[in-house]
Amino acid sequence: MASSEGILLGMGNPLLDISAIVDNDFLQKYDITLNNAILAEDKHKPMYDEIIEKFNVEYIAGGATQNSIKVAQWMLQIPGATSYMGSIGKDKFGEEMKKNAKLAGVNVHYYEDETTPTGTCAVCVIGGERSLVANLSAANCYKSEHLKKPENWALVEKAKYFYIAGFFLTVSPESIQLVAEHAAANNKIFTMNLSAPFVSEFFRDVQEKALAYTDFLFGNETEARTFSKVHGWETDNVEEIALKISEWPKVSETRKRITVITQGADPVIIAEDGKVKKFPVILLPKEKLVDTNGAGDAFVGGFLSQLLQEKPIEECVRAGCYAANVIIQRSGCTYPEKPDFH
Repeated sequence: MASSEGILLGMGNPLLDISAIVDNDFLQKYDITLNNAILAEDKHKPMYDEIIEKFNVEYIAGGATQNSIKVAQWMLQIPGATSYMGSIGKDKFGEEMKKNAKLAGVNVHYYEDETTPTGTCAVCVIGGERSLVANLSAANCYKSEHLKKPENWALVEKAKYFYIAGFFLTVSPESIQLVAEHAAANNKIFTMNLSAPFVSEFFRDVQEKALAYTDFLFGNETEARTFSKVHGWETDNVEEIALKISEWPKVSETRKRITVITQGADPVIIAEDGKVKKFPVILLPKEKLVDTNGAGDAFVGGFLSQLLQEKPIEECVRAGCYAANVIIQRSGCTYPEKPDFH
């Protein structure tokens, strides 16, 4: 691998996951559904205290992009191969986040907001499936001014691969644009994620603008179908949708876009150059499933860990499936000390 220090840079919303096994009454009370991710509205605000009071909670440093970067770092086992930017508060949750990232070996450059608490995400688990409700707080305060500071822009210059979850489109589309333009101008690889149905529904314009720069677009079947609906494609066929996304106009013609869609226990779909390939995933017996929180993020982290070593797509998918399989057998996006991937 070419000089690996800081080869992969992520930007996103650092959130502290407050994870608990809840009950159906709790889901109904707050009008939330499994296998979905939403931003907290006023009606959700009380749920953070309630989940802590009522259920047995675990605190895990999370946020979609940060999860993927940590997993890529874990798979690579090369200290400082990855870096990450986002905004946290100056508080105990923020300190927890810094400690956790350091332990993970990720070079983090957080913007620290003086007045806003670190963002949290309620992870409500039932039967291994999860519902995410993010209260962005400080994560919402990220500004492109932080990115432009010489010590932070140096991370952009150093990186050859970029990964940004779609959630960050709700916070700082201008930061995404700066990084995307840099990647296109310097023949670097820019990757993103559909992340959640609401991103395609309510942030369509900034999503489309970023998509024009995206070399690899990740997502799951629900997000792909929502994207199709929003764009009036009138198809629910995930393979067709993946192909159409891969053919979306692109700023840099150096390489064609590749769409990577996961479908839970069903095969991973890769659309590239007018063709679709399917790769089976590692099936896990139901009794081994702890929770699916972080599975998609882990898949991306595993995938990227091989992509930046210029491995073939099959290997990238295999590593993605391996990482996701490890993560769903544990609570939250956590992993053993060393990967066992060959």
